[in-house]
Amino acid sequence: MERRRTRRVIAIAVVGVLLGVSAATAQLAGRIGDVIESMGPTGNVDWTKGIVTATGLGSPPPNAVNAGQARAMAERAAFLVATRNLLEVVKGIRVDSATLVENFIVSSDVIKTEVSGFVQGATVMKKQVHPDGSVEVMVGMKLTGDLLNALMPKETGGGSPLVQPGQASPGTAFTGLIVDARGTGVRPAMAPKIRNEEGREVYGSAYVDRQYAVEQGMVGYLKDLAAAETHARVTDRPLLVKALKTDGPNKTDLVISNSDAQILHGMKEHLSFLEKARVMVVLD
Repeated sequence: MERRRTRRVIAIAVVGVLLGVSAATAQLAGRIGDVIESMGPTGNVDWTKGIVTATGLGSPPPNAVNAGQARAMAERAAFLVATRNLLEVVKGIRVDSATLVENFIVSSDVIKTEVSGFVQGATVMKKQVHPDGSVEVMVGMKLTGDLLNALMPKETGGGSPLVQPGQASPGTAFTGLIVDARGTGVRPAMAPKIRNEEGREVYGSAYVDRQYAVEQGMVGYLKDLAAAETHARVTDRPLLVKALKTDGPNKTDLVISNSDAQILHGMKEHLSFLEKARVMVVLD
């Protein structure tokens, strides 16, 4: 009896350890359903959380006076490398269907200065000291806020509906939009658009209030449809439509049917939730 009890305790302990390891691994890898894009060996873009991260490694200098100074100098070196890597990651982020952040930086000294400043102000998210004294630092910054405000079109909102509200009323007003884009090969972007089959903009900078877009992003990205349907962003009664295909060289814009576009623009309440960026995209 005692031996059986001991085996049971050991089994429970092993399961507990395995669950702890699984939880820790899941936390590092991101939540199930999150859209995380690798940007090379040193950086990632978490499109679900709206965070871009990069890592850097710094070694203690041989001429350090003591261990404390060596540690501080290694941390400083790691931070500088991490922010350099972060800038390279940010440059490769898709802004819209045809433009990367790097294109804005090359064409505008103002944006170049702004983006460099945002990167230099990145937050240290993780720090690890290795046995040899070297330090690895992870830094991160938001995709929303100042960065998105600098890269979005200067003129936003004011777009005319495709149909006059009331002409294509679905009966009950919806509270948000979910676009099921699985199977289309769509890629996340900071300022994507949704178009109808004729190429007319259904959602994008022309239909969003800048303040809402800057605060929370133009759209939310997930890989899990059930999670999207219960997401606070689209509240309790979202309209679910299926994307027909992608549009644009970067494959960031989506095309929906004309009938779905008419339903979306057919009520004032729908135009209101578009203004508030209550839009989710589900992808593979």
